[in-house]
Amino acid sequence: MPLYEYTCRGCSHTFEALVRDSKTPVCPSCQSPDVERQVSLFAVSSETTRKANLEAGRRHLKKDRIDKAVAEREEIEHHHH
Repeated sequence: MPLYEYTCRGCSHTFEALVRDSKTPVCPSCQSPDVERQVSLFAVSSETTRKANLEAGRRHLKKDRIDKAVAEREEIEHHHH
């Protein structure tokens, strides 16, 4: 089964999916079937793709840090009320 990367046209969520029988998956975030298969950056190795992958990783890490900070703040506020 091939593993493909998709981007949802509805909510812009990017995800990977194992595809069987050429069936197009639905977005796991909003359940929309309107998804677009992306060109895998891992299939091509160049300075540009390495930079793009590094930047995508940094954005993901930044989002995780923000989510963690928000959760910690909510926890603190919950305990003070």
